Amino acid sequence: MKSSLNNMSKIPCIASHCLDPLHHLEERLLSYQVTIEAWLREQWRSTFPPFYSSVDLRNAGFKLAPVDTNLFPGGFNNLKGDSMSLAVQAVQETLDRLAPGCRRLLLVPEDHTRNQFYFENLVVLRDILIQAGFEVRIGSLSEDLAATHKMALTSGRTLLIEKVRRQDQQLMLDNFLPCLILLNNDLADGIPKLLQNLQQRILPMTELGWHRRLKSGHFREYDRVCQELSELIQLDPWLINPLFTRCEGIDFMKRSGESCMVEASQDLLAKIQKKYNEYQIKEKPYVVIKADAGTYGMGVLSIHDPSEIKTLNRKKRVDMTVTKGRLPIKQVIIQEGVYTFEIWQGAVAEPVVYLFGQYVVGGFYRVHTGRGITDNLNSPGMQFESLPFVKACNTPEIDKKQEGQYANRFYVYGVIARLAVLAAAREQLIALTTG
Repeated sequence: MKSSLNNMSKIPCIASHCLDPLHHLEERLLSYQVTIEAWLREQWRSTFPPFYSSVDLRNAGFKLAPVDTNLFPGGFNNLKGDSMSLAVQAVQETLDRLAPGCRRLLLVPEDHTRNQFYFENLVVLRDILIQAGFEVRIGSLSEDLAATHKMALTSGRTLLIEKVRRQDQQLMLDNFLPCLILLNNDLADGIPKLLQNLQQRILPMTELGWHRRLKSGHFREYDRVCQELSELIQLDPWLINPLFTRCEGIDFMKRSGESCMVEASQDLLAKIQKKYNEYQIKEKPYVVIKADAGTYGMGVLSIHDPSEIKTLNRKKRVDMTVTKGRLPIKQVIIQEGVYTFEIWQGAVAEPVVYLFGQYVVGGFYRVHTGRGITDNLNSPGMQFESLPFVKACNTPEIDKKQEGQYANRFYVYGVIARLAVLAAAREQLIALTTG
């Protein structure tokens, strides 16, 4: 992964045939800004958001929707400029609410990774927490770590990772007893024994790890959120909500569950086509089949015709057998594909929005020169361009002469991202009540 952060003031262009429907959606959300913000404030009073998150969006002009919500985000090293000061303030507000009085944080990273960009992410996240007024140390759960490990990063900064130890029901480091465990580890392999039955608070809660959490569960809650808000602002929820279904008992190599995927895809494509006809959209519908749990862009397949499922070559079938940590894919979410018509210097781009609690702090565009408008951009070769939220314009007055260089859409990005986080907050509440 490369970080290319020149021309920060520029905004990716959108295909000209998508500008008018995009303006319509922006104008609708902007004209109901007071209603939306009041409704969201009311939601946060009763439903605590996760500590932090990142939301992948896709902007087709005629439709703007989240396609993934990560509750253990990496990539903080791609946040630049004013995003840092916003992040510090948001951390203070969020932790004062979620863990009042806490001042010592143990940051627990991913295990078994040599990804230098991930370590740069840890350094930036650590620095944000320190600037927010917390004492922070990084402690690994890995049994392979013999003692303290200090590494020099390509940015010139250093990272100190220490091995945690457990005493009774508490995790600690030498001369350091944290009052809060902050996970930057998505627990795809399950909850380690070191994290079980602790007296200390853990954020995000371990039940939200990918060993248990499902994307289909998230989008089920997101669908409910969209329905509620859309009734208030007289909006067709489909414009901000990807249709989806799911299949279980999947094994791409053995062709198990193939008939379910074919039938579900066919049904979903028909529903999408009906909406395309309603809005006179000329593009061809497609769906994305992906692992119902997991991240890092693994286990993702885009198809335009259900017959493609039966004719997958061996390489594609192998790619769909496991996700991160080589965990087998046994169930999939089949999600409406949302085109990305945002272009950065000739390459397709999609916005990724970062939040602490309910506060948008910034984000970036994921850009890929080797991928197309229906492809998964979260793959090797991607680059990042800063998303200038601080300069966003919250006014419905649109200068169409600028052909996409205006910043109204960033407010809209923030609205959609917060709806996704509200859905995640409801997931969290369900996890708490069901144990």
